Amino acid sequence: MSPQIAWIGLGNMGLGMCTNLVKKGNLSSPLIVYNRTVSKATAFAETLGGPSKATAASSITEAVTAADIIFICVGDDPAVEGIVSSALTGDVKGKLFVDCSTVHPDTTRKIDAQIRAQGASFVASPVFGAPAMADAGQLICVLSGPKSEIAKILPYTVGVISRANMDLTSENEAENDIGRAGVMKLLGNSFVISFVEKLGEGMTFAEKSGLGTDPLKQWMELMFPGPLVKYIERMQTGDYWKREYPLFQVDLVRKDARHIMNIAKDSGMRMRSVEVADKYLVDVKEHMGERGDIAGMYGAIRKESGLNYEN
Repeated sequence: MSPQIAWIGLGNMGLGMCTNLVKKGNLSSPLIVYNRTVSKATAFAETLGGPSKATAASSITEAVTAADIIFICVGDDPAVEGIVSSALTGDVKGKLFVDCSTVHPDTTRKIDAQIRAQGASFVASPVFGAPAMADAGQLICVLSGPKSEIAKILPYTVGVISRANMDLTSENEAENDIGRAGVMKLLGNSFVISFVEKLGEGMTFAEKSGLGTDPLKQWMELMFPGPLVKYIERMQTGDYWKREYPLFQVDLVRKDARHIMNIAKDSGMRMRSVEVADKYLVDVKEHMGERGDIAGMYGAIRKESGLNYEN
């Protein structure tokens, strides 16, 4: 019998990850899903195959009580801390919590201490990848925590929700820092943020100089095929301002940027490329509100350069 699994948080990433758990995770009991909007969890459970495949919990306590392993995947630090606080009001001895959210490493260290104080275990497992990669089971899991606890979730990573794992755990348990996974995730996101800002500059340069964006796209396809070309396509087609639901919402991008800049400051340095991007993200939020997306930096750069935000 496989352990009973609960999943808390059904954002863009969580939906795809849950779907793959049910389809490819060889679960011997229905997946328990919980979302702040209970009706969303109920409707989603039905899409997964109904009660034989997934059931919706009406509260965090209900989800945690029935589960052996509890995955959490939500948008920011306060949400993670609130979920853990609610979960720890009950008896959690022997349970394993796994946080797939992108949070500050200090938040990870804090909840790790809280969870262990109640007799439960904890693994940090933030993930790299866009929602489409979550749907395809092609994420990258960044793991930190005791080896024995990481081993319990490996059957649900490669081949199920991910295509690869990055295990940041030291063989010497005394040297382990549960926050390392969060540092790596934020460092990786600093590249994504900076890449998208540079693409926005490049696209605007190509337009303003008369070159046009098609040659830039062709060059990117030849030199750097992959996700960066997808961002150019989103910029060319106007997806960055047309879509109703952002792929990487501006407030979450800015949360990551703040964490990155704060960690850099504490380390005695600056992440100037992230600082530049964050200024454009402020403009994205001002122009688009909650619909603002990371790719909207292109619109902000266009606007600064005398063009319309919308292409």
